[in-house]
Amino acid sequence: MSELTQNFSSVKEFLITGFLGLRDQESRRTLFGVFLTVYLFILVGNLLLVFIFLSDRTLHTPMYILVCGLAVLDIAITTNTVPSMLVLFTFEYRVVPFAACFTQMMLWLSFFSTECFLLALMAYDRYIAICNPLHYSNLMCNSLIIKLIAFCWLMGFLCAIVSVAVLLRLPFCGPNKIINCFCDFGSLLFLACGDIQIINYVALSIGLSVMFIPLAFILFTYVQIIFSVVKIASAEGRMKAFYTCGTHMLVISVFFLAAGSEFVSVRIPGTSVDTRIMILIVQNVFPALTNPIIYCLRTKEIRKSFIKTFEKMKCYKSP
Repeated sequence: MSELTQNFSSVKEFLITGFLGLRDQESRRTLFGVFLTVYLFILVGNLLLVFIFLSDRTLHTPMYILVCGLAVLDIAITTNTVPSMLVLFTFEYRVVPFAACFTQMMLWLSFFSTECFLLALMAYDRYIAICNPLHYSNLMCNSLIIKLIAFCWLMGFLCAIVSVAVLLRLPFCGPNKIINCFCDFGSLLFLACGDIQIINYVALSIGLSVMFIPLAFILFTYVQIIFSVVKIASAEGRMKAFYTCGTHMLVISVFFLAAGSEFVSVRIPGTSVDTRIMILIVQNVFPALTNPIIYCLRTKEIRKSFIKTFEKMKCYKSP
């Protein structure tokens, strides 16, 4: 145990280098401006969704509780990674203490896992609403949805804690340079000393389970939804059902396509390091940026609530 503690203490901090091909100051300034703008849009868009939900009691239904939960999660994911990236683009490299790096990595894993489970829960909500509409109010009440969202967060943190605990069993005796824009599991794993093969398989199994089990469940529920929608007699009913599901399918496609691209790119030989970093950044930022756009533009109830809230604010400001 004392030898293991000594190995751990030999690395007290990590050096995050960011993109290998972008070392000049002008490129870093450009990236800083782009990601600061994107981060502000993410914060404003998702906070606006949360504000609309809290201010309009007609939206206090299971579906919009889930939308609000997704907005909170998107804020958490980007706040965990983007500010540290902005610091990196400002100072070229960033020194992160050992504990802080592992904390950021654990939070990222937990938020990502939670979003996978939350999207599966949203698919189940749409399945009940369309396939069992008469029993929806009994099966999906607000209190149950809140408990299920809390369960998604709990499962996300448990998956992250297991991954971090497995990784911490390895000693870190140098090197300490992370070629990425924030602390991620893969970068830390390959910096560890000793045999990482077994731990790599364990982490891979957890990652595949977290991503593909919810995705398989989502695909199954939507196959059932398609069969149910086809049986709906009226064209108006079919269009309404497809419109409702289309919003959720856009969110799912954006999230899992980005996550899948990052997962595959890491394991393709010859993929440049900068390409892998960019895919990981897009996977963190793009879903959080598009979710409020998708819901605000495609969800009629949220658009109406936004207009109503805006008109109320104008009335309060007028003398």
